Amino acid sequence: MEDGDSAVQSGLRDVGGEHEITRTAEGRVRRPYEQACRALLAVGSHVMPPVDVWQCLATDGQEWERFAAHWEELASDAYAAERGTRRLRRYGHFSLTRTGEISALPHDAFVQPEKSNPLYVDVNRHFEPLTDAFEAEPLLASLLRMLGRLAASLEDAQEWSAKVHPFRVLAHDGSHGQPTPEGRHRDGVTLVTSLLIGRDNATGGESTVYDRDGAELMTTTLSEPGTLLVGDDRATLHGVSPIRPLDATRPARRDVLVTTLTPC
Repeated sequence: MEDGDSAVQSGLRDVGGEHEITRTAEGRVRRPYEQACRALLAVGSHVMPPVDVWQCLATDGQEWERFAAHWEELASDAYAAERGTRRLRRYGHFSLTRTGEISALPHDAFVQPEKSNPLYVDVNRHFEPLTDAFEAEPLLASLLRMLGRLAASLEDAQEWSAKVHPFRVLAHDGSHGQPTPEGRHRDGVTLVTSLLIGRDNATGGESTVYDRDGAELMTTTLSEPGTLLVGDDRATLHGVSPIRPLDATRPARRDVLVTTLTPC
């Protein structure tokens, strides 16, 4: 890993100044990329608020609504169902170069890296691929490039393997939905991220990040769409508490996009 400021500068190389800086209502300058990179190096995790995420992605409400609509086309996760959780998902795999070139890779089984998720090590799990429309989504490409810049503060890689997991977790009266049925875990990657797409009628879903020894570093509930939690997966573990319905007559829903990056 690179040291301090040099690593931050590596993470920010080639970032267009247009979207690197935001201003608060009081006129104070914010540099969301720099702030995120520094937090990843110093703490191992960071929460980016929607205003920073949307500015970095140069997106608007209409584009976000189109992106969020893809969560209406997810497929059942049979592996989660075996453990009593109703979870919908799809899976996509991309390569991302240092210069921001993105290529979709052939669809294959998802294999959990060694020394990571304790439930599924060495298990080939087969999920439905991203739809063609999701795979071609401009906002997805912008997000992958943004995450590549953050990952560059942690490791210097010419090319990244980017794995994309859109999730929907549901819970009904008398039951709960487990976003992470494996509990506290690592994903065996360099950068792990969770972008909240939406949630409805849900309580719980608290995200906690721990250091390697299990000490709590951060606890947050992703409640506002567009909030992004990023973490250095090499130095941390993470987990999410169950969700339950606020109104027992309606299901609880939590939609997120989990994206991981590791050098090719």
